[in-house]
Amino acid sequence: MVLLAARDELSLIWLRADAIAAGLRVTSFCEPDLDDALTALALAAGRLLGRLPLALAGSLTSAVEGR
Repeated sequence: MVLLAARDELSLIWLRADAIAAGLRVTSFCEPDLDDALTALALAAGRLLGRLPLALAGSLTSAVEGR
């Protein structure tokens, strides 16, 4: 499992549409406490995800380097 970050909900919506168009399996997660906003996706890996940064990359690096 790899966690990636998206800029906002609209970016997730576009990513979901691109993934479906590419034939990837997609599971969407919406948050009831945020008016059912799309907050996460689970996708089969593909080139579509290569442009997204790793989630928490700064904090993981800091923890590994002892910062």
